Amino acid sequence: MKRHQVVLKVFILLSLLSVPTAGMASKKEDSKEKGIEVPSSVINISKENTFSNPAPDLPHLQPSRFAKDLLESSKIKIENPKLIRMLNESAATKSPLSLGTRATIYLGEWPLNYKSQETTPNWQYQKVNTNFYDNRGGTGNYQIHYVQEAQKIIKGGLTAKVGQMEDVQKMMQQKAFDKVQLPLSFETAVGVGTKHHQVYNIPLAQTGYLYAYAPAVHEKGSLTFGEVYLVLKGSKHRIIVKNVTSQEIGAWIPIQDHLSFSFETRQ
Repeated sequence: MKRHQVVLKVFILLSLLSVPTAGMASKKEDSKEKGIEVPSSVINISKENTFSNPAPDLPHLQPSRFAKDLLESSKIKIENPKLIRMLNESAATKSPLSLGTRATIYLGEWPLNYKSQETTPNWQYQKVNTNFYDNRGGTGNYQIHYVQEAQKIIKGGLTAKVGQMEDVQKMMQQKAFDKVQLPLSFETAVGVGTKHHQVYNIPLAQTGYLYAYAPAVHEKGSLTFGEVYLVLKGSKHRIIVKNVTSQEIGAWIPIQDHLSFSFETRQ
């Protein structure tokens, strides 16, 4: 009897050691980084921006049951939202008459997936404004703040030419967003008259320059292309990808409704 009690105690002890406690799991979860560290010089101007930028287009498509079965049948991972949408709009029904059916349907050559290797922010990607004041004839310190003097459009883009560019951009934009957790768009704008309340002091007998920059991220990784075929054999359906190729590619993607400020004085 005592022997059974000892074995039971050892089993319970081992079970407790092998399962992390709730406190340990929570601590591990809290240690995960979310996004990237944004410098204090970078300001969110979404409320002040006089130009209303549309929300970044990041489609989160849920594949239908039919599309999910097809995607799982492919040996090559398929993430292209446009191709997934096309599969979502397709359907096939099982029928006794289809038992002898054999068909191979060519769906075209597609960018299938993008694997991110490096995502690097450039907080001074493009200068969009300069506010200047000459205080050499003043009587004391002069305070200056940011005012956008002209509307500025900031564009990003791919670093190489590829087919179906829009599909590639969306996949790269999604992967970059997953890392930085900031609003990303290949085109954004800062409207004329946009202001911010932060003030900068220009000492007596000096000139002051307040520069505003649009930040962006440089996304770099590997893109996979392939010819996609839908194969029907009786009541079974699957996807086969042939002639798979891959290439390294990069992109500059502006950060929407954010500005990086730099202030300097000169005699």
